[in-house]
Amino acid sequence: MKILLRENYLASIKNSVDTRLFRNLWTETEGIKKDILEDGNLSCAQFVSGILYFNQLINTRHATVEGTVKDLESFGWRQIFEPKEGCILVWEKVTYPDGKKHMHIGFYVGNQKAISNSPEDKSPQEHYWTYGRQNENEFRKITSMYWHTLLD
Repeated sequence: MKILLRENYLASIKNSVDTRLFRNLWTETEGIKKDILEDGNLSCAQFVSGILYFNQLINTRHATVEGTVKDLESFGWRQIFEPKEGCILVWEKVTYPDGKKHMHIGFYVGNQKAISNSPEDKSPQEHYWTYGRQNENEFRKITSMYWHTLLD
């Protein structure tokens, strides 16, 4: 029997919609405990790195997009210029309600759709891959896409 990496990886992404698994990451500094992901508001990197770690496609989990991208690159993920089902999408920084700018990360699942953590729903959700709708002006620019040859 052979475990099929690509098939299981894609299934874990698609089956993640609405999960609450990635909402929290508790830390302690000088005796003060804090959920640094704000109950799912900032969970995109934990979601993506968690799926990748579960499928042995990254070295560890991460709380930031920057840390996740650094790990992706050290693990052999390479930038691509056309989306493939299962590739990692990184979106530009935008200003969040707290006034801070944040990048965003998620998965391309085909047919111009992506799955990424939704701050509003505080869980992974499927959406149009640039956040707007086809032929609309509203969008979030994709700054990079990553692929690993283990998924070929």
